[in-house]
Amino acid sequence: MTALGFVGTGRLAQSLAQALSRAGYDVAAVANRSAGSAERMAASLPECRAMSAQAVVDACDLVFLTVPDSAIAPVTASLTWRRGQAVVHCSGATEVSALDAAAGAGAMTGGFHPLLGFSGIGETPLAGATVTVEADPPLLGMLEDMLAALGCRLNRLPPGKRALYHAGAGYGAGFIHVLMAEIAGYWREWDGSEADMLAAMLPMARATLDTIERGGIAATMPGPISRGDAGSVAAHLDAMAGMPDRGAFYRAHSLRSVDLALAAGRIDAEAAAHLRALLTRPSRDAE
Repeated sequence: MTALGFVGTGRLAQSLAQALSRAGYDVAAVANRSAGSAERMAASLPECRAMSAQAVVDACDLVFLTVPDSAIAPVTASLTWRRGQAVVHCSGATEVSALDAAAGAGAMTGGFHPLLGFSGIGETPLAGATVTVEADPPLLGMLEDMLAALGCRLNRLPPGKRALYHAGAGYGAGFIHVLMAEIAGYWREWDGSEADMLAAMLPMARATLDTIERGGIAATMPGPISRGDAGSVAAHLDAMAGMPDRGAFYRAHSLRSVDLALAAGRIDAEAAAHLRALLTRPSRDAE
């Protein structure tokens, strides 16, 4: 059986190692700068040992390098690799070339990035998630088999696109927090709490995501812009007078919404032009 190892024991490593172990893989060894962290992770896995990073590399056939992005290249260069061994990093933004020191020693290298947010609040389940893989055969086949065992979906990525891919992925994770924070700001205008806002908005957000899954992005977009309702948009802008930051945020997102509504045929070119003129006219704060 292929022996798996982890160098780095953060949130992603813990969730991935647990999922692989349950899927029947031998997670044999882990390492971390903090010996205590490595020992705790090892103790949570059957027959897994905490050891030095070099010992993990020596003992394992496939090593997951789950260290911070800035540490991937220096950690790789600090270790001695062997021909035929495999090493993958789990960064979304860092190119696989950061593992060139291992490739130069004959190791197979690749990227393995789960499209999930690892919050640290309990274990993050991987089943059903998409994992972005960048690798060549035979490592590619090994990782494809692993994803099948985990119940994950494969997304292939060509070299040179990782930073752009990762930037886009941020809209589906961290930027949702920004949107919710923006909504919370509105609720504070009438002393509404964040808890009350989340209780009200999360069911609507979940329903919106379900609708997008069933019918696509543009075709299912709700709201006044999708109906060409310029009156409601004007009322929104008037209500934000004296709130330049909030108004700018609203205008930027609304202009993109006009593009979506027009592309879906929800509004015609005349309505789109009227909405764009409304959204780009100087605000009262600029007068």
